[in-house]
Amino acid sequence: MTNTKSYNSYSSEDFANLEKRHRVHFINSLSGYKSANLIGTVNHNGDTNLSIVSSVVHLGADPALVAFINRPHAVERHTLDNILATSAYTINQVSADFFEDAHHTSARYPADVSEFDQTELTPYYTQFIAPYVEQSRIKMGVELREKIDLKINGTILVIGEIVEVLCAENLLQADGKLDLVAAGTVAVSGLDEYHTADSLGRLAYAKPKKT
Repeated sequence: MTNTKSYNSYSSEDFANLEKRHRVHFINSLSGYKSANLIGTVNHNGDTNLSIVSSVVHLGADPALVAFINRPHAVERHTLDNILATSAYTINQVSADFFEDAHHTSARYPADVSEFDQTELTPYYTQFIAPYVEQSRIKMGVELREKIDLKINGTILVIGEIVEVLCAENLLQADGKLDLVAAGTVAVSGLDEYHTADSLGRLAYAKPKKT
């Protein structure tokens, strides 16, 4: 580690020398604030699963695509197994009033033990096969469209199309944007720290400056 001006500088060699847990926390926090979402699934036996993820990203609006990263299959991954079996899952934004229960879904339970039963979170159903989280104010029903195995580290990119949206009535703004501050949506940094957000304001569409 060297010091550059007022910065601490770390090289890839420094990463390798860090204690494993320290390295995981350090690298995970480098990307800044990430979305906190609960993914709800069900298997063919009717066993529900709920897991928190911080890697959901928007891929496009037409069609409406979202993606998330699933960890390598070195251990059981009930969420991915259920998605591959049914092609259906829900993505539920986490709010400040239930973030602790949401975090608890990261605990490793057997496939036949539902995280809904181990928390105060409640399943909510429409005609969509996968369970939503009733407490979530913004929920998406998603159908699997593509699964990409990433050779570089063994993770899996799961791409789905949003086919149903449920959101609290007061969140939709006149131009179609959802008010995430009013929804109480939280962000996560690293693996275990949660944050609330305030809006700094909306800016006009950026155009090149005249010279």
